[in-house]
Amino acid sequence: MSPTRSQLAAWRSFLRAHATITRTLEGELVAEQQLSLAAYDVLVQLAEAPEHRLRMTELADAVLLSRSGVTRLVDRLEKVGLVDRLPVESDGRGVAARLTDAGLNRLRIASRTHLTGIVRHFAAKLDECDLTTLEAITGKLID
Repeated sequence: MSPTRSQLAAWRSFLRAHATITRTLEGELVAEQQLSLAAYDVLVQLAEAPEHRLRMTELADAVLLSRSGVTRLVDRLEKVGLVDRLPVESDGRGVAARLTDAGLNRLRIASRTHLTGIVRHFAAKLDECDLTTLEAITGKLID
């Protein structure tokens, strides 16, 4: 079964919009905060987790990176003091990443750039009806 022209047009438009906004948000974070969007996402996931920590496998699932990708990213964040690693007490082989105080502070500062970008490049271009519809549509896609 092949998609119709209108289905392909909608798909391509969705991909272009996502790529354009993501690229713009990434560029702003790197330019203003020297932080990649993936690194920002790791810090957010850890900040929202209980005790600011997640097992490495949970973190990889949350940020949609491979295990090796999240390991390399956590390595870089650990080197600059934003994250540290701890053994998982209930599992002798398990390792968790934990957000440090410096990481939380860095996230608070970087959030200003990121959240302003979300408003400027996404939310301000849509009215409330658009946002409600988009949330419903993406909810269907996630399910």
